[in-house]
Amino acid sequence: MSEPFDAVDVIRAKRDGAPVPEDQLRWMVDAYTRGYVADAQMSAFTMAILLNGMSRDEIRVMTDAMIASGERMSFAGIGKRTTDKHSTGGVGDKITLPLAPLVATYGVAVPQLSGRGLGHTGGTLDKLESIPGWRAALTNDEMRAQLAGDVGAVICAAGTGLAPADKKLYALRDVTGTVEAIPLIASSIMSKKIAEGTESLVLDVKFGSGAFMKDESRARELAETMVALGSDSGVDTTALLTDMSTPLGRTVGNANEVRESVEVLAGGGPADVVELTVALAREMLRMAGVDADPSEALSDGRAMDTWRRMIRAQDGDPEAALPTPRETHVVTADRDGVVTRMDAFDVGIAAWRLGAGRARASDPVVHAAGIDLHAKPGDRVAAGDPLLTLNADDDARFARALDALAGAYDIGDTAPVPAPIVRARITA
Repeated sequence: MSEPFDAVDVIRAKRDGAPVPEDQLRWMVDAYTRGYVADAQMSAFTMAILLNGMSRDEIRVMTDAMIASGERMSFAGIGKRTTDKHSTGGVGDKITLPLAPLVATYGVAVPQLSGRGLGHTGGTLDKLESIPGWRAALTNDEMRAQLAGDVGAVICAAGTGLAPADKKLYALRDVTGTVEAIPLIASSIMSKKIAEGTESLVLDVKFGSGAFMKDESRARELAETMVALGSDSGVDTTALLTDMSTPLGRTVGNANEVRESVEVLAGGGPADVVELTVALAREMLRMAGVDADPSEALSDGRAMDTWRRMIRAQDGDPEAALPTPRETHVVTADRDGVVTRMDAFDVGIAAWRLGAGRARASDPVVHAAGIDLHAKPGDRVAAGDPLLTLNADDDARFARALDALAGAYDIGDTAPVPAPIVRARITA
C-alpha cells in the first residue's frame, strides 16, 4: 500500500517555519511508530521542531496522534471522580507517596501512573520498591478494582500500551539533542496522562538547579503549554510552578524517602514536603469537586490508614523494615554560621553516584543508598556539626559522591531570605 505523504515534505515544512497540516502531522507520527519513517528522518523533524517551535494546534494534533498510537484507558463506572498529578522531576521529590493516599482519603480516585529515576532525579517506583513485596506492575482490571474499592489510590507502572509512539520518540530525542524542545516535552508528558483517562490533572512543574528546566521562564512556558494541551483535550488541568533549587525534604534516595513520606503521613515530616503535598492535594480535591482541608487527614491518621491499605493492595508490607546501608560517611560543617545554599543538582548527582539512581534505564538501583540532610538553607550550624550523611552499600562510592558535593553548599554569616516553594498557579 502506498503512503499518502512523503516524510521529506513534512520535514521541509517545519524546517522552513511553515505550519504542518493536521493530516500530515498525524501521518508522520503513525508512520514513524510503524517503522515506515526512518530514525534519521524523525531526527531531522524533531530538530526542526526544536529550532522553529510548534503552534498550539500543532502540539495538540501531535499529542493526539501519540495517544492514538496505543490504548486509551477509562475509569468510567468506578463510581468516583478521578484526579492525578504529574511532577517534572526533582531531587528528594517524594511527594507522590503521601499525596496519592491523602487525596484518596476524601473519596476521590487517584490513578497515579509513575516512572523510574534516571540520572540525578529519583523515580517513584524505585522508592516504593524499597518496601518488601511491593509490586509496581498491575493489570488494568487490578487498577480499576483498587480505585473503586476502599483504597482509592494506585501508584503503579504505566503499561506498554499507553502512547507507544512516545516511548519510541523519547528514545530518539535522548540521543539526538532534542530532549529540550518544549513542544516535544509537553506532548510526551501529556500524551500518557491524557491516555491514562483521568478527569483532572495537576502538574508540578519545577525549575531550578535540580529540575529539568533550570530557568523559571522556560518552566512557565512548559507549564502553560501543558495546561493548554489538557484543556484542548478535555482534561481539566492546572499547574503549580515550584522551586527545585534546594532538595525537597531531608532525604534523597529511595528507602530513606519512603521513611520520610511515612513521617508526613503520620502528621510530621519536613515543612517543605508537607507544604507542597498539601498545596497539590488542595488543587486535586478542588478539581474533583471536594471542599476540604487535606491537612486534617494528615494530622488525624486517616491518610496513614489509606497508605497502609494501598501498600497492602499491591502486596507490600507497610510495617516491614526498610533497607539500611552497609556503609555511611558524614560530611561536617567546617565553620560556625548559617547554611545559605544547598544545591539540589549537586546533591542529586552525589546520591546517584552512591547508587540511588541509574545512568541507563536498565541499571539497578541500591534502595538503601542516598543522602540524609541534617541542615538546609536557613539552619544555623557549628563547626563539626553533621551536614550530610552519605549512605551506600560500597564505601568505594564515597569518593566520587564527595567530588560532586565539593561546591554543593555554602555556610555564611547571614541567613538567606526564605523563598516560597510554590511560585505560581497556572490555569487555562
